[in-house]
Amino acid sequence: MLDFATKVITAKLGQTNIFATGQAGFIIKSASGQLLAIDLYLSECVERLEGHKGFKRLLPQILNPSDIDFDVVVCTHPHLDHFDVDSVPAMLANGKTKLLCSVDCQKLINNLLLDYYDSQITYVSPGNNLTIGDFDISFVNCDHGKGAPDAVGVVIKVDGKTIYEAGDTCLRLDRVGEIPMPLDVLIAPINGVCGNMNESECATLAESLKSEITIPCHYGMFASHHGDVGRFYEIMKEKDLPCLLMQQGEQFTL
Repeated sequence: MLDFATKVITAKLGQTNIFATGQAGFIIKSASGQLLAIDLYLSECVERLEGHKGFKRLLPQILNPSDIDFDVVVCTHPHLDHFDVDSVPAMLANGKTKLLCSVDCQKLINNLLLDYYDSQITYVSPGNNLTIGDFDISFVNCDHGKGAPDAVGVVIKVDGKTIYEAGDTCLRLDRVGEIPMPLDVLIAPINGVCGNMNESECATLAESLKSEITIPCHYGMFASHHGDVGRFYEIMKEKDLPCLLMQQGEQFTL
């Protein structure tokens, strides 16, 4: 696991890098070396707590939560593959990492007795904006249904680049105007279950936002979550839209 952590930590300064960790997890490293993580799922807690084999982890664990000291960790909603209850406490233990999480994560925070880290935790809602170090972070509406009514998407501006991580959401073209353009990177789900966009809907969003590159996510981790990245690729190819299919552990330099 230290191989991936070393890759992130030693990535060349002076450029903006995105690293894929699997499911909907990504790490953004700024040109000066600051680190922001979004929706990292590093453990096997979903299978243990949800209790059925459809949530068995199918991708390898490539990072321990204590391997990297992040400047910022974002959890867009309280589903356990986005707020990893086995990993978030370890990521806060350094006393400096800032946790930005949707307001409906508060129950998990309380259950985990994380009030000790209260000064490091900020609850966020659509419309909130924070600047932490190199990162200008804005939270936008996200429609993940009744199971996570307070879920958020996140727009990150760093090093003159704009990255939109849509979060777990269905297709809401009526909200496209909330997203700043031009958009350098769109990251969005393609699995088409649990209230998320499917492959063609993600392509439609990419077309509407005119993103320079679209990175699909939310596939490959759990059998029950579906997601056909091959189908997504073919749709994007047919529409002549740029996309990047990232392997777990892959680095993309903007």
